[in-house]
Amino acid sequence: MNPQEVIKMKDSTNKHRIGMLELTYLLVAALLLMFLGVIASRGNAQTKQPLYREYRGVHLGMTATEVRAKLGEPTLKSAEQDFYVLSANETTQIAYDPAEKVVTISTDYAGGVGAPDYRSVVGEALVEKPDGSVFRMVMYDAHRFWVSYNKSTAAVPTVTVTIGTMK
Repeated sequence: MNPQEVIKMKDSTNKHRIGMLELTYLLVAALLLMFLGVIASRGNAQTKQPLYREYRGVHLGMTATEVRAKLGEPTLKSAEQDFYVLSANETTQIAYDPAEKVVTISTDYAGGVGAPDYRSVVGEALVEKPDGSVFRMVMYDAHRFWVSYNKSTAAVPTVTVTIGTMK
């Protein structure tokens, strides 16, 4: 090998080497991506954990018999739905599928009396509609259900909290 070929070979191998500065940038970028991935997965897990999943011990999937054992005899009763008047300010409707399992729980609080705080139901700020009412719905895809919070603008506002199954 002549000296010029040796110099060309050295130049060729030097062009493909990663310098210390490049290696440092690469490591910092990799660490940053890992850190952001951990933060994103933790944030996603926290927002997807249901805050409100039952009402007075009644949850989706229970049988009508189990619901009636928890809440007592309904004011109106059928195979498709039970209606309860729990107080002057609180009523609830429990809807059943053909197998008489709970698919929807909807509770109304007249004047908002006794209603849970919206943050304990949907966890986020409510959206104001043009009529002044407020609403928020949260979907829990992994758990196959949704929760909504709605407050009307009537003279006596009603807060409605609903839990429903996804089909």
